[in-house]
Amino acid sequence: MTQISILLFIAIGGAFGACSRYLISEWTVTMFGRAFPYGTLSVNIIGSFIMGILMACFQNEWLAPYPWRQVVGLGFLGALTTFSTFSMDNVLMIEQGAFIKLGFNVLLNVLFSISAAYVGYQWLLRS
Repeated sequence: MTQISILLFIAIGGAFGACSRYLISEWTVTMFGRAFPYGTLSVNIIGSFIMGILMACFQNEWLAPYPWRQVVGLGFLGALTTFSTFSMDNVLMIEQGAFIKLGFNVLLNVLFSISAAYVGYQWLLRS
């Protein structure tokens, strides 16, 4: 396994993750509008769920960590989910004085993302 092959796997996964993030974000704007950062919330929940599934697959040895950790864990999920966008969404809400919306956003992202990771992980472990 060379460093180049590892980087290539991460890049391939990242390309798919970034495109998926864009498509999901655009879909949420179409469905729900721009009044709340639904796109960021959606990709964080989806990504956390997939991460839970991935980790359960590794634990049960249904998937070998290489190359799936690089392609899915680092590449795809690294590009799909984003803490930087979550942070910027919250900074903008602070600047707008939208403190209730800010609290709601933080609560939903943390609660649902951790819950989604747990559900994905447990779902496969119990299968």
